[in-house]
Amino acid sequence: MTIKQRLHKLVDELSDGEADEALRYIAQRRSDPVIAAFRDAPVDDEPVTLADEQALAEVHADRDAGVARISFAEIKRSHGQA
Repeated sequence: MTIKQRLHKLVDELSDGEADEALRYIAQRRSDPVIAAFRDAPVDDEPVTLADEQALAEVHADRDAGVARISFAEIKRSHGQA
C-alpha cells in the first residue's frame, strides 16, 4: 500500500471534526512562510569540526551522567531578563 493510499484510508476513517482540523493543519503548513523557509532551505553541507564533535561528546556525557538541564527561559529569568 502506498503512502497516499494509506492517507486516503485514514482520511476516510476521520470524523467531520477531525477532517476539518486536519485540513486546517495541512493548509496552514503549506502556506506558512516560516515553515516554507525551513522546508525550502538548502541542505547544511558545512562539515562537522573536531570542536563540534568534542562539544557534542560533552553534552552526551553530561546527559549520561544525569546532569540537570536548564532551559533558556530559566537562564534568562536567573539573569533578570524574564
